[in-house]
Amino acid sequence: MQKILWLLLLASPFFIQAQQTEKLDIQRISGIVHLLPETESVKGKLQIEFKVLQATDTIYLDAVKMKVELSKKSKFKPEVFSAENKIYFVENFKAGKTYQVEFSYEAKPKQALYFLGWDNGGSNQIWTQGQGKYTSHWLPSLDDMNDKIEFDLSYQVPQEYQVIANGKLIATEKKGKEKLWEFNMNHPMSSYLVAVAVGIYEAEDITAASGIPIKLYYEPQDEDKVEWTYKYSKKIFDFFEQEIGVAFPWQNYKQIPVRDFLYAGMENTTATIFSDMFMVDKIGFVDRNYVNVNAHELAHQWFGDFVTEKSGTHHWLQEGFATYYALLAEREIFGEDYFYFKLYQNAEKLKELSDSGKGEALKNAKASSLTFYQKGAWALHVLHEKVGDEAFKKGIKAYLNKYAYQNVETEDFITEMEKASGMDLTQFQTDWLEQSAFKASQALESLKKSTFINNYLSLIALRSIPLKDKYEQLNKALDFPVNEYLGQEAVAQLAKENVEEVLQLYKKAFGTNNIFVRQAISTYLKEIPQRLKKDYESLLNDQSYLTIEQALFSLWQNFPESQSKYLEATKNLEGFSNKNIRLMWLTLSLVTPTYQPENNSKFYQELSGYTSPKYAYEIRQNAFGYLYQIESFTEQNYLDLMQGSVHPVWRFRNFCRELLAELASKPQQRAILYSIKDKAPEKQQKVLNKILEE
Repeated sequence: MQKILWLLLLASPFFIQAQQTEKLDIQRISGIVHLLPETESVKGKLQIEFKVLQATDTIYLDAVKMKVELSKKSKFKPEVFSAENKIYFVENFKAGKTYQVEFSYEAKPKQALYFLGWDNGGSNQIWTQGQGKYTSHWLPSLDDMNDKIEFDLSYQVPQEYQVIANGKLIATEKKGKEKLWEFNMNHPMSSYLVAVAVGIYEAEDITAASGIPIKLYYEPQDEDKVEWTYKYSKKIFDFFEQEIGVAFPWQNYKQIPVRDFLYAGMENTTATIFSDMFMVDKIGFVDRNYVNVNAHELAHQWFGDFVTEKSGTHHWLQEGFATYYALLAEREIFGEDYFYFKLYQNAEKLKELSDSGKGEALKNAKASSLTFYQKGAWALHVLHEKVGDEAFKKGIKAYLNKYAYQNVETEDFITEMEKASGMDLTQFQTDWLEQSAFKASQALESLKKSTFINNYLSLIALRSIPLKDKYEQLNKALDFPVNEYLGQEAVAQLAKENVEEVLQLYKKAFGTNNIFVRQAISTYLKEIPQRLKKDYESLLNDQSYLTIEQALFSLWQNFPESQSKYLEATKNLEGFSNKNIRLMWLTLSLVTPTYQPENNSKFYQELSGYTSPKYAYEIRQNAFGYLYQIESFTEQNYLDLMQGSVHPVWRFRNFCRELLAELASKPQQRAILYSIKDKAPEKQQKVLNKILEE
């Protein structure tokens, strides 16, 4: 038997992989996953139940660099080998027969499972990200989304921490200084949707109109942000059940914020994990709320989790749908103008991509996020209008019910929509699913059904018109009650004019008291005339952290004689979770000679300390940026930057590497980097050595 295995491995490993889902159906994976933060490793004991569809002598699970051992308790005892990032089971498997095998495994994941804070004093957390990273790095499973499996897993962690995972928590059990958390799933799902989050959490419990229990998690220090972070969670949930016409397909729903998450959010079945940067208070809600991400990830519970694409060619069936339904939910919350403005913005981006010759078909498996998300949403919007609301909802409901807990292709969806509408959708498919070009003319025709969009298009048509020929239109756009989108566009156009000629229009814009129109002034007006100084200073009192940040910097630049006054007025502000205002305030205080020079050491120590790995990467990135601007790195800042160069979040990792390269290009900083590189771990040294050699 061993010879058969290795002959197969050497001769045709790709053939084995290609035929896996045709040969068996893995029905259930259960067992215990022991998470070990001290060593950032995993140990587990699993039971795998599978039905053989075709007689074979070799099957496998995806398992990246794992040690595996067959359990003595296993009733079925095939030969087991771990090789090529897989666990192979070798036996004379008979077609139609169901097997169960039990084994233990060990792994030290390099990705997909992350341990945060355990070695640097931050909030101790463990969380997973399976999509694009593969659950098989920490849990033997299948990277192929076409085999849906029921996962009933228990997680063992230090007893002071809480575990949130897929499904329903059915029991907990003390295990010495640890605790075992047992979860149950009622339905199967693709492996990439398996998730667990561990941390110090509390939760607010709410119930959907349909009776589905919902838990909204938060860290204790963020208790004051719960109301505004999750403000519309119940409304979105209830809206989706009604709009989609299919009951929520799972036992319960949870939302868990985590630090340094790789993306905005991830739609793990029953357990959305999202970046804690979306935890906001009442002021933060204005500019950086969680509503869109909240709605997008929840929509995936139907479109992606319940019904899943067969391959990347059909990825728009997940991302396009989630994007479109999130927009529908936001229309319920923020209104028609918001809905059409977002459609307009996305159309502009898609048209730009298309006009540059870089347009992509929705059924292109290698398309960009802009295509899958925004073009997919536009395709659904056009289809919705084409077939009508009744037929669209009928088709969506039939599609979801027919393919419940299964995998689909685009043709499956189109077939159901044609049945529901009685229409031939061949031309729609050609225009929106198969063409790389964006159908801008069709999009514009749809947009013009909105009176607001017609008014907005008329206003932006004035951008190249002389002031004397558009003064009255700009003035009218700022009439009370102002439309925030028209008002912002008017202010953007004012910024291109001689400020003395449009002072009265600026005064009128300030007087609208619309938070977004006033924010536009802070964004576009950089040279502040004396006659607008008092009006501009009032922006420091607006209920917008973005406005305050922009206004503080502009005032500090324009009126040096008042710098200390502005710093004193904003000294107690933090801003968003990324401390945007505080970090800028510290930097400005350090370079303002007249403001509390006796506290410079304290200010610098605070600013410099924010590069530490115990802080979220957005805070660290802002701190590195400001320290670079004032050319004031400590040795610890250099070491923190090296640590960031191997961070799991690619945006931050690339930022750190680029900044290291910039510093290495300067003789003095280069010498410092050479002197301290041996103090960093080997992985960080390799990155720095490569940079120094370039």
